[in-house]
Amino acid sequence: MVSLITTSRAMEKVARNVRARRLQRDLTQAGLADRAGVPLATLKKFERTGRISFESYLKLETALGNLSIVVDATAPKDREFASIDEVLKTDAKPKRKRGKRK
Repeated sequence: MVSLITTSRAMEKVARNVRARRLQRDLTQAGLADRAGVPLATLKKFERTGRISFESYLKLETALGNLSIVVDATAPKDREFASIDEVLKTDAKPKRKRGKRK
């Protein structure tokens, strides 16, 4: 699948979203950092640059009450069929559960 957004742009947007949710909950940076168990300097850098460790990001989402949303967003999607012919062509045998590419 082709993405129309770069990773750096995505990091900036995620940081803006976290900041907006922090402000919606009327939390200061220090308040959120304390609740999440993340150093204040880390949160400030994240909101400014979008860079943060994955563990710290998940801690922030937990403190904001959004951890389950993040986990659900990473779940694999069911295959969507474009036509009835595609449905009929699929076989019922189970598919491999291993990756093929290195």
